[in-house]
Amino acid sequence: MKWAVKILHIGFVTHDVKSFTVEKPKNYSFIPGQATDVSINKPGWKDEQRPFTFTSLAEDPNLEFIIKEYPQHHGVTEQLHKLKPGDELILTEPFGAIKYKGPGVFIAGGAGITPFIAILRRLEKDNQLNGNVLMFSNKTSEDVILEKEFEGMFKDKENLILTLTRENKKGYENRRIDEQFLKEKIKDFSQNFYICGPPPFVKDIKNVLKKLGAKTQSITIEG
Repeated sequence: MKWAVKILHIGFVTHDVKSFTVEKPKNYSFIPGQATDVSINKPGWKDEQRPFTFTSLAEDPNLEFIIKEYPQHHGVTEQLHKLKPGDELILTEPFGAIKYKGPGVFIAGGAGITPFIAILRRLEKDNQLNGNVLMFSNKTSEDVILEKEFEGMFKDKENLILTLTRENKKGYENRRIDEQFLKEKIKDFSQNFYICGPPPFVKDIKNVLKKLGAKTQSITIEG
């Protein structure tokens, strides 16, 4: 099943990330963390599907996607960033990505934050964010997606850890999320872990967590 939906609003989130608010098909439902295949309803692009996670909540009147542009690929994200309100996207059925299993540590690299956005928004809305931690790694402070929103969500600042790998700036950790970082920041490796980001990032973090005592079944990764 496919749906053609009109883009209602486009806005910048960071210098190379935009939010797309689109029409929501009737009776279209999903759970936080799920994604859909998206293509552009224009000649030559209709069959170029890419998976994107919903960042809106199920009860919202419209759907939202937060999408980073990768112009070097000359592909779908570059074309998406050229679109305007009134253009159309084609969506498929929602499918499983990352599912929330209970309180734990969310570890995201760059645009890998997107599958966590709806989950964290849902938890905040239901007053169940307590007991969760977000570790979010970016190259520079300009790359941090929804920084102000996350700061508002996490009242206990120890539960929001923002780190930069290519910029030294006050108010942030200024290093990579590696074994030493995780040993310093995490006391309990028996809890749930959620990881999303570039494939090497996900693989490295998963291996380190297992080395430090996390059980495979407690580690959720996209896919």
